[in-house]
Amino acid sequence: MIGLRALEGLGFLLVTLPAPSLLRQLVPAHGLNRMLGVWGTYMPLGAALGLLLGPLVISALSWQAWWWGTAALSGLMAVWVWRAVPHDAQRRPPAQAAAGRVAGVGWAARLRQTLKARGPWLVALSFAAYSGQWLAVIGFLPSIYAQAGIAGSASAVLTALVAAVNIAGNLAGGRLLQRGIAPQRLLTIGFGVMALGTFLAFTPWSLASGDLTAAIRFLALVLFSCVGGMVPATLFSLAVRLAPSENTVSTTVGWMQQLSSIGQFCGPPLVAFVAAWSGGWSWTWLVTGTSSLLGLWLARQIGRQLAGRAA
Repeated sequence: MIGLRALEGLGFLLVTLPAPSLLRQLVPAHGLNRMLGVWGTYMPLGAALGLLLGPLVISALSWQAWWWGTAALSGLMAVWVWRAVPHDAQRRPPAQAAAGRVAGVGWAARLRQTLKARGPWLVALSFAAYSGQWLAVIGFLPSIYAQAGIAGSASAVLTALVAAVNIAGNLAGGRLLQRGIAPQRLLTIGFGVMALGTFLAFTPWSLASGDLTAAIRFLALVLFSCVGGMVPATLFSLAVRLAPSENTVSTTVGWMQQLSSIGQFCGPPLVAFVAAWSGGWSWTWLVTGTSSLLGLWLARQIGRQLAGRAA
């Protein structure tokens, strides 16, 4: 099962890495930012559906039925992509395709070109700063709710809601980019609200009314996920813009996904370590807040990078 899970992870990368490059070829330039925002919803949409539907299917049938269902859905999607997405030769004129083959010496050359450029590192580190804290918060919410005495079904719904509102942030980020809002501004707002949201959600403060305190904490988590959703939408757009060349969009997105995976690998254990060390969740905002501060610094560097390119 672990070996097959690794194979599934490889398939996940094979799906996610070429998608922004495909969108760049299939979508008119005036609608690219909006569609990249739509693409950025794949993670929160999948997480929300998994949290809502997974427990229902598993309790009614079995975990094997849930896995077979997701496998069947992936198979149907593979057939749809095969039928709907045109072949490379149909997407680009022969002259453009030949130029691409000449410029693209090979994956090793494209990788070297990507890693030598500053832009891919900035977007990749920004994605790591975002994904590590978002997954840590979403992943531990059921445990946090359970310790607060919230029932399992209600916990799943509340967690799914926090994950789902991230979709609105992705879509809003794409539309705002389409309207000409600077990427640096969107990243700054996104990381700033994420820092504020986790601070309000996890620090030990309280009002006279316990219910009002709980409501404000939950609203802070909703804002954390919703406004933070502008970050991945903006970063996918920046990956296309800051790639060193037309032929390195996929490698730039790949590097961004790789560092995102590292962030997802490191973020939850760090949060868990701080929670175990402090005996609760009240100091976990230090981890998420540090990630947001890193994101704010990277947003400023990205702004300078874009300004330099424009100059």
